[in-house]
Amino acid sequence: MKKLYPLLFLLTLLQACSSGKAALSHGNYYEAVLESVNRLRSSPDNKKAKAVLQQGYPLAVEYIETGIKNGIASDDPNKWRNAVKGYEQINYMNDQIKTSLGAMRIITQPATRYAELKEVRPKAAEECYGEGITAMMKNTRDDSKRAYFLFKASNDFEAGYRESIEMMNQAEFNATLRVAYEEINASNLNYGSLQPIINSMKRQFLSFHPVSQRDTVPPHQYLRLVFNGYREDGAARITSSTENLSREVKTGEKKGADGKTVDVMTTVTAKITYYRKVKSARSASMLTITDASSQAVLKSETIEGRSNWQQDWATYTGDIRALSGSQQNLCKQRESSPNDKDLYNQAMRNLESNLEQALRGFYNRY
Repeated sequence: MKKLYPLLFLLTLLQACSSGKAALSHGNYYEAVLESVNRLRSSPDNKKAKAVLQQGYPLAVEYIETGIKNGIASDDPNKWRNAVKGYEQINYMNDQIKTSLGAMRIITQPATRYAELKEVRPKAAEECYGEGITAMMKNTRDDSKRAYFLFKASNDFEAGYRESIEMMNQAEFNATLRVAYEEINASNLNYGSLQPIINSMKRQFLSFHPVSQRDTVPPHQYLRLVFNGYREDGAARITSSTENLSREVKTGEKKGADGKTVDVMTTVTAKITYYRKVKSARSASMLTITDASSQAVLKSETIEGRSNWQQDWATYTGDIRALSGSQQNLCKQRESSPNDKDLYNQAMRNLESNLEQALRGFYNRY
């Protein structure tokens, strides 16, 4: 196995070099530089990686800077963000080269654009801020979400840029769907609560709070969950079926007419009776989601949780040799009874799982 390690290393090395050359030949100069620098970090004398870096690095810097200049001269709405990205790429190549001894031997003075980056970051912040304002004015949840991330990007480009933080908070507020929920126990069973499942749905742009918790901001939706009860079979049901079995078994040996020894076969029979004992349980609730302004019902569904207990065994009469191995094992089993607590717990777990699935399926669109 140890002999394989040098071979695997060589194959990895060749693949990396090939990917660097391929990136270079396809005009992906930035990727080609990073591939070659990474290879030279582990193999400083790699000739192919050296050649890719020597040829690709000046092309990468030129290509990035040309793209920045052309973008700034155009009406591209992302031109300043693209400029930030481009200058960051040039600076990143510098950082990577300086941590690779092999790469430093080829590119002794890698370029940096820290001053240029500092100059365009406020312009990128303004670009995002203005686009965020435009999105906010459309006054839809999706546009408010978009505005939130634009204001966040504006603040990332330049901390505290104008009112980016205040606008980000306002956009998040506008984009958040507020749901008031209540849980009603319409049974005589003290089952606990399913509200933790509803609470687990909380995420950015989606807020849940109990109806009883008065809020100065009205909700967009009402969610009602009615627990209708738990039922289980009064007694386990037993069904049975029988099967007649026969099999040829060896019972001895004898000499044949030709003097050779042959097996003596005998037919053995048995009758097997199969038993199956089952007991089922069911928990149920009603889920209703209503639009707060129009009172339109957005979702109404009965959510159930089922559980089933089952046991199989068998008895036989006759010759046991007529039974297969699995049939013999089944005959070793003895009748037992279900644990009602386990049956209840499983039904409630399944109800919780199905409720969570229904809620996630509905609120994924938000």
